[in-house]
Amino acid sequence: MSRPRIVIVGAGFAGYRTARTLSRLTRHQADITLLNPTDYFLYLPLLPQVAAGILEPRRVSVSLSGTLPHVRLVLGEADGIDLDGHTVHYTGPEGEEGTLPFDRLVLAAGSVNKLLPIPGVAEHAHGFRGLPEALYLRDHVTRQVELAAAADDRAECAARCTFVVVGAGYTGTEVAAHGAMYTDAQVRKHPMRTGMRPRWMLLDVAPRVMPEMDERLSRTAERVLRQRGVDVRMGTSVKEATHDGVVLTDGSTVDTRTLVWCVGVRPDPLVESLGLPMERGRLLVDPHLQVPGRPELFACGDVAAVPDLNQPGQYTPMTAQHAWRHGKVCAQNVAASLGIGERRAYRHRDMGFVVDLGGAKAAANPLGLPMSGPAAGAVTRGYHLAAMPGNRVRVAADWLLDAVLPRQAVQLGLVRSWSVPLESSSPEVARVPGSPKRPGKATGSAGQRPDGEEAGTHPGGEPTRNHPGGEPAKGQPGGEPAKNEPSGEPAKGQPGGEPAKEQPGGEPAKGQPSGEPAKNEPSGEPAKGQPGGEPAKEQPGGEPAKNQPGGEPAKDQPGGEPAGSRSHGGRAKGGQSGSPRASGKPRRAVEAAGPRPARGGSGKPGKASRASGAGSAGKRPTAPSGPSRSAGPPTDPGPEPPANQPPPGPDIAPGPVKRTDGRAAEGDS
Repeated sequence: MSRPRIVIVGAGFAGYRTARTLSRLTRHQADITLLNPTDYFLYLPLLPQVAAGILEPRRVSVSLSGTLPHVRLVLGEADGIDLDGHTVHYTGPEGEEGTLPFDRLVLAAGSVNKLLPIPGVAEHAHGFRGLPEALYLRDHVTRQVELAAAADDRAECAARCTFVVVGAGYTGTEVAAHGAMYTDAQVRKHPMRTGMRPRWMLLDVAPRVMPEMDERLSRTAERVLRQRGVDVRMGTSVKEATHDGVVLTDGSTVDTRTLVWCVGVRPDPLVESLGLPMERGRLLVDPHLQVPGRPELFACGDVAAVPDLNQPGQYTPMTAQHAWRHGKVCAQNVAASLGIGERRAYRHRDMGFVVDLGGAKAAANPLGLPMSGPAAGAVTRGYHLAAMPGNRVRVAADWLLDAVLPRQAVQLGLVRSWSVPLESSSPEVARVPGSPKRPGKATGSAGQRPDGEEAGTHPGGEPTRNHPGGEPAKGQPGGEPAKNEPSGEPAKGQPGGEPAKEQPGGEPAKGQPSGEPAKNEPSGEPAKGQPGGEPAKEQPGGEPAKNQPGGEPAKDQPGGEPAGSRSHGGRAKGGQSGSPRASGKPRRAVEAAGPRPARGGSGKPGKASRASGAGSAGKRPTAPSGPSRSAGPPTDPGPEPPANQPPPGPDIAPGPVKRTDGRAAEGDS
């Protein structure tokens, strides 16, 4: 008789604990498969210390295969679940598809970034839910301080060394506290020429910092922040975000190049496709973490609405403490359904919360006892060491080295701005150019904070785009403003927008005077298939070549390529993606990353269509064979761009940054 098959979707706090406990309980009596887009469990509470240079990224990444030796790890993203057929369909990291049969299914997909319909936020802000976002923020903050230190203009210096964090929950508070210490240390070693100092702002519509905690601890955290010079503004949020700054709800304007979005999370939308009863975006389960009417289906963590037996009528909040305990109870009940052990209901006891404010400062209430200062700092770090399932010695060693040695403030340049868009529902995997399109929904949250943050105030959290019950389409009420609409992104060829190609005043055709250098020409973009260029067409991840080895031939123009009217991938700009969770083109300016992709060719990496989901990595649709652009000769180039267009600012890689609003970005957005 074959052994029962158990499939666990997601390796966050709940999924990881379920897999580890099931492996111990079943003792080789069941086949356990863990489906996750990454090969590590991310201990999210220490992520702010990665962004501040205290811990190295691998310290908070616990190997799944190394700590779960009797669990089969499958790298991929679930994009379809057939409950009647007992199968999970997934897409692998290289575009391969597969199916996992199951006798028991555990959904532990976790949560994703929560977005709000605020103009400009999706284009100019970054979240803080995964390693790529933390690494990008560290590089970005370091770069802005270095550019501000070299600037002679006081206005530019002030904008570059101003950092705005939205959301005064646990994550936002820790990011602001650690970030202020990090930038102050940089300035002490390399003072700014204008005599200014870095400025951090923490905004929230709540009446006080960390409203979830005891009021005494909230006051402690706010006092520490203000002592470090953080501008704490409660009852205030962002009304509009631009490349040059933000407009606040109180009417004031803040010039900044950095906007960190920490307003909270929402349940992973994978469970919405099951058609089962939901509660504010979470799958309804009984106290045994089992879905009513589906004895083979269990859910735990942020995607499960688990009844709170200590508070009848309430559900357990979306915190990692609950997710970690959910995993243990879920594993016991799955094993009991196979005849191993007995079922038990989930009942919890609040153990308190801890908030690391950097250095020896912290706020904690272990077992309900409020603490602050060095004592709270010791309790906080002791709790993290005890809670981590691995890497304890390495984390402790990094803490010791940080106490006696200065931090290394360097830019690694490993993650680009377009790789970590705020609207991504897969923050644990950076988007990369040339990745195959993956249909459907991917899962596998990297983990939650032990103090966690509730989903949005809207019922069901923020739904997905272009999906039934999802976020309104652009131009619809409550959605992102459509192009050519007030507050929307101007369409190409419209006033204030990017000039349309082949239109008067537009971008000259490649190979023409004042145009972009032709491929394989000096200063031009490398040909496709060449080092540093885009993969050749008809290669994995590339577009089919057009009867020319190496790169795409110019159409009726030596060395050049006429501008196209369609974006690469066979769909017009603004068209719907074929994925039910695709969000269309990411609404963020592309940061220069070496040679720029050709306009009208493969498109900017950040504009690739994406099948949303936790763990998606820059999905891009493949264009159909044959030409998708007009084969006629290019029209005469229009007049040169306006003379008052600002010059491109410095960045890691050469070349200007083309923004969606028609002007070159200065530095990094």
